[in-house]
Amino acid sequence: MPRQLVLASASPARLGLLRAAGIEPGVVVSEVDERAVEDQARREQPELTPAALAQLLAEAKGADVAARLGGDDRLLLAGDSVLEIDGAVHGKPGTAPEATRRWRAMRGRRGVLHSGHRLIDLATGRAVGRPASAAVSFAEISDAEIEGYVATGEPLHVAGGFTLDGLGAPFVTTVEGHPSTVVGLSLPLLRELLAELDVPWWQVAAG
Repeated sequence: MPRQLVLASASPARLGLLRAAGIEPGVVVSEVDERAVEDQARREQPELTPAALAQLLAEAKGADVAARLGGDDRLLLAGDSVLEIDGAVHGKPGTAPEATRRWRAMRGRRGVLHSGHRLIDLATGRAVGRPASAAVSFAEISDAEIEGYVATGEPLHVAGGFTLDGLGAPFVTTVEGHPSTVVGLSLPLLRELLAELDVPWWQVAAG
């Protein structure tokens, strides 16, 4: 019997990944304050790793939406991503000056994109999840290229200030790991998580 997947994310990139894989999810956006969750987590766990932070944020978003939806036969998927460079976490830049500063610092360098995943069976309350990571190398781009990219507005509201499936793609030279992880949702990991909940891939994906 088919199962509907609900995506707890406003990310067009995650939605696009699912659609490309044959999944047409419902969308219910989380109302979690990411900054507040991160600040509290760092107070409680000063040694919190970037991968653990991505997973924590995904779990917070999943819990928020699950509480609002209640129990039914749908599956809920939440995710969050952060970029790690030299141990430091880079989320969404938020402003053009910050995006410019970030790009000037990370051009010609290598980072690791961590994407957290939380999959909840709303019918049973069972939940599984873990982070997936992929290494990303950035091109040695010029100041003019950075200014042009930032002016598009795209990097301001995405983890790490770049995309692999959009205007930022030409500035990524290599990816070590599954590309979907960099976009924000590891499709191979999603298949594994579905299996852990005893849900075959084809129950959520179109044949």
